[in-house]
Amino acid sequence: MHNYQKTDSVLLFAIFTLLLFGLAMIASAGIFYSQTRFGDQYYFLKRQFFYGVLPGLLVFYVFQKIDYHKWKKFSIPFFLATLVCLILVFVPGIGIKLYGASRWINLGPISFQPAEMAKLAIIFYLAAWFENKGTRKIRDIFEGLIPFLAIVALVGFLIIKQPNLGTLGVIVLIALSMFFSSGAKLSHFLFLAAAGAIGLLALVKTASYRLSRFLVFLNPDLDPRGIGYQINQALLAIGLGGIWGIGLGHSRQKYNYLPEPVGDSIFAIVGEELGLIGAISVIILFLILAFRGLGIAQKAPDEFGKLLAVGITSWIVLQAFVNVAAISGLVPLTGVPLPFLSYGGTSIIFLLAGAGVLANISKQVRN
Repeated sequence: MHNYQKTDSVLLFAIFTLLLFGLAMIASAGIFYSQTRFGDQYYFLKRQFFYGVLPGLLVFYVFQKIDYHKWKKFSIPFFLATLVCLILVFVPGIGIKLYGASRWINLGPISFQPAEMAKLAIIFYLAAWFENKGTRKIRDIFEGLIPFLAIVALVGFLIIKQPNLGTLGVIVLIALSMFFSSGAKLSHFLFLAAAGAIGLLALVKTASYRLSRFLVFLNPDLDPRGIGYQINQALLAIGLGGIWGIGLGHSRQKYNYLPEPVGDSIFAIVGEELGLIGAISVIILFLILAFRGLGIAQKAPDEFGKLLAVGITSWIVLQAFVNVAAISGLVPLTGVPLPFLSYGGTSIIFLLAGAGVLANISKQVRN
């Protein structure tokens, strides 16, 4: 019998505040974009609420009720189903190609991005796999390092074929966090981190648009009307906001200047409308989530719970900081959404599924 406690209320506060804040920002950032594209000022807000937040909250409610130990049995079928979905994006009639990328699949009335599903699937799979292996085998090159590399490479290959470098980066960061937490040798971890960095640089050099983004990162003035347009407009938005912002709803950059105002660039609108204070508030909420999530991992009753908590927390927090760093010009633009804030139903549903699992672990922590 498990000694159930109350769910971590601080964790819930951080998640639901981000979720509500995200809806407010989508309502504000998407007004002009929604009106010009769909003739309805609140098109994005309605879709985010009805196709993302509502089903996501239902999934969260169900997942926080399910004892997290049950996911161990489902980790392999879920992982295999995800691989199938990642292959289906390339199948004509099922996969949808948009702007030259194959990231969506359409199954009857349901369309979703399997790459978002892959983040949760690899967390479940690696948590079960590491626990079954045990620390001694994980520290072995042939039993631990090489099979781990093969698992990540398999998922990575299918995601880079879409192509989706930002999501690949997030998945590699999640996997490395879990590998480190499972007791891997520091030398193996450092080798993988270096190999990952070299691999990402190689991917940047092999595609002209990725190389252009990297060159613009090094020199933002390189092509301000072309490939450097988004980052220049994002930095302009953040700069306009100053300390206090120009007021919620008063962004100028959302009037067709800043691309993706409800998507990857939403943090720039936060900076413009709510200033440095608003931007720091968002970062603080993610830091609270990190602190509570890693605290849950530390007190988890077993290795599987610990690794699940590390994986889910790393996913949400590292993805958030990759997005914020990219929009602030600290790393090259990646195209990953800001968790709980950016527009996207698939992303919200799987994030809330992960948050539900984390909430269930928090009920079973050791005192």
